[in-house]
Amino acid sequence: MAHGGEHELAIPVRTRRVLAVTAGVLAIATLVGIIVLRGTGDLLEGAERLNLISEVYDAKVVDSEREPCEGTVEANDVPCDVVRFRLSQGPDKGDTIELEFPESPTTPDLDPGDRVVLSYDPDATPGFEYQYHDRQRRPLLLWLTVLFAAAVIALGRWRGLAALAGLGATIVVILQFVLPAVLDGRSPVLVAVVGASAIAYLALYLAHGLRTMTTVALLGTLGALAVTVVLASVFTALAQFSGVASEEAALVRIGAANVSLSGLVLGGMVIGALGALDDMTVTQASAVWELRAANPGFTRRELSRAAIRIGRDHVASTVNTLALAYAGAALPILILLVQSRQSLGTVANSEVVSIEIVRTLVGSIGLVASVPLTTWLATRVVGTRETSAGRRARGDRSGPPPPSDEHEPHGDPPAPEPPAPERPLEEQFWGRGGPEPAPLPPWPTAPSPPEEAGREGSDPGPTAPG
Repeated sequence: MAHGGEHELAIPVRTRRVLAVTAGVLAIATLVGIIVLRGTGDLLEGAERLNLISEVYDAKVVDSEREPCEGTVEANDVPCDVVRFRLSQGPDKGDTIELEFPESPTTPDLDPGDRVVLSYDPDATPGFEYQYHDRQRRPLLLWLTVLFAAAVIALGRWRGLAALAGLGATIVVILQFVLPAVLDGRSPVLVAVVGASAIAYLALYLAHGLRTMTTVALLGTLGALAVTVVLASVFTALAQFSGVASEEAALVRIGAANVSLSGLVLGGMVIGALGALDDMTVTQASAVWELRAANPGFTRRELSRAAIRIGRDHVASTVNTLALAYAGAALPILILLVQSRQSLGTVANSEVVSIEIVRTLVGSIGLVASVPLTTWLATRVVGTRETSAGRRARGDRSGPPPPSDEHEPHGDPPAPEPPAPERPLEEQFWGRGGPEPAPLPPWPTAPSPPEEAGREGSDPGPTAPG
């Protein structure tokens, strides 16, 4: 939906000032939160505690052969894939190393020419410094990112480029603030709230500009985010989530003992709902702006009703967005639980699934709440009728004429005209009840007979003498 209607609206200066002050105060609070909650500890401490390898280098598969595993003979029937790699990086760049992979379902299928990533541990036993880590996917991801950026810029042009800048700012906030602060023992809930607020400011203003409509969408986003935080806090506490249902959470507890796993679940709910909230609030604010620009005669109630109808359609089409996103992420776990032949209620009761259910429902409720919140705020901002200056800016001369310079005679003021009856909503929107119907052609009639014409005409003609 186009967002160019703001310049056609006459927003009062006082209203703009109130919005700017409100957004500024919240921005200062967000900045203070970032300063207070920022991480200051050593992020590599947890990696050392978990014995995680941080050094990885590129390599290329030279050849692969099936041989008996080391320490066995062919009669033992214990085959291994012996793969040779040529190092492309690292302290042994250019050397060829050999790794052995016992036959198992997790053994990678490597062919000559495949590019992989090997982990490097300089303190390991000689000959075991390098271990297979994963396939090399960075070039593929880079090309996919370029394709994505090209598609966004081709359609959105400068607006698309600004949206990409907002996406980059989001990634920076998560990597440079949210994760370090959580690892440093800060409250995951507070970190998520402050981080989500910072992301909302950067993403919305970078993508849509410093405009009144963007500020309205931002305040609607923060209001719906507050609703999401309250609901998530209440239901997470009632469900008594421990946060240790997954293997990754257990590793986090080992690597960072001061991290609250239950708070981490709650913080994930808050950040996960933010993306959908941005989409909903921007659409609602833009809808109100476009409706007001299309018909300045809308009252606040009519404007709100029309915008709510648009929001209702949007909610109806996106109500399962979060559900599908979370279900897709948890699909392997769902398959495993289904194979356990447990009932649907038992599966839903498990913590790993109930977390996703609460996450989905809480995020969806926040999504629904964003529609009336943003619509109410937007209609209060643009709900007043347009001034004559705004109409002249749009070239609309249909408003009331300016006052005449002639002096009015003194006397009793004229009686007020009775209010016009309320017109249907469609007629108010279009300014009339539809296009004027074309006049119908005259209905064809048969010619009159001569004797009838003579009898009915004004000139009966000459008469015969008697």
